[in-house]
Amino acid sequence: MPDILITRAVPDAALALLRSALPDAKIAVNPHDRNLSHAEIVAAASGADALICTLADPVDENLLRALSPKLRVVATYAVGVNNIALATARELGIAVCNTPDVLTDATAEVAVGLMLACARRMVEGDTVTRQGKFSGWAPMFMRGHGVYGKTVGIVGAGRIGKRVAETMRLGFSCPILYHARTARSDWESELQAEQAGLDDLLARSDFVSLHCPLTPQTKHLIDAAALARMKPTAFLINTARGPVVDESALVAALRDGRIAGAGLDVYEQEPALAPGLAALENVVLLPHLGSATHEARDEMGRMCARAVIAVLTGQEPAHRVA
Repeated sequence: MPDILITRAVPDAALALLRSALPDAKIAVNPHDRNLSHAEIVAAASGADALICTLADPVDENLLRALSPKLRVVATYAVGVNNIALATARELGIAVCNTPDVLTDATAEVAVGLMLACARRMVEGDTVTRQGKFSGWAPMFMRGHGVYGKTVGIVGAGRIGKRVAETMRLGFSCPILYHARTARSDWESELQAEQAGLDDLLARSDFVSLHCPLTPQTKHLIDAAALARMKPTAFLINTARGPVVDESALVAALRDGRIAGAGLDVYEQEPALAPGLAALENVVLLPHLGSATHEARDEMGRMCARAVIAVLTGQEPAHRVA
């Protein structure tokens, strides 16, 4: 049985760090190019001291109890921990660590890229060109929407949301609205951002970019009623968590032209898409690329490795959330 189970293949940087610091540890890596089922994780991790998982793994109460008392640490290759039963981990004394900060820039890049791609119809234009349908420049051909100076609404005032706000404010001269439980003086002083209620933000923004965690309160935060409050010329961007958006309601809003478009990197039933979503031309769909840079993914792996090493050598790990 392994001392450390890793539920998906990770960069060599993480494995090298683990092997260097824990030379006697038996490390097992999922050999399949797919997510393991709940039962497969229980079977593979039986007797393990450490579990390195992804956001797709259901690290629920049953799994933690099945692996207790041997399991000492769960290191998730993600910032979000909504897939982990944190209360149960605390009860059982299992440390849970995540990988914040390192993917801030990478995810912000994707959010900004989706704004540009949606507004300027870049993916649609690529398809038209590849299909040989570009017959030459014309004044009315594939007009999109400008980005400079447009109002950007940020839902969730964390690290990624702030980096997107900085990019759009400083790079594109965009007025910034933000929705958060408490006022953020740094946003307001540095970016001249304005705190707004969600309904107000939706009604005033040309781009609504989601950066909130998935909680019971934020599931379907963007539903049919929320979409109806947006401008018909506005775009919805989601690089947060899929279930924050009611995807079926989004399909209907896009199909009926109630909003101009959407850019998605995450999905409600990931990797499945809501019926009808893929057929729409006014949505850009990415395969969860938010943190997918060499730099970010390597460092995320090293952060998971450091957390495991710390716990298994009797130290307090960084970025412990439970």
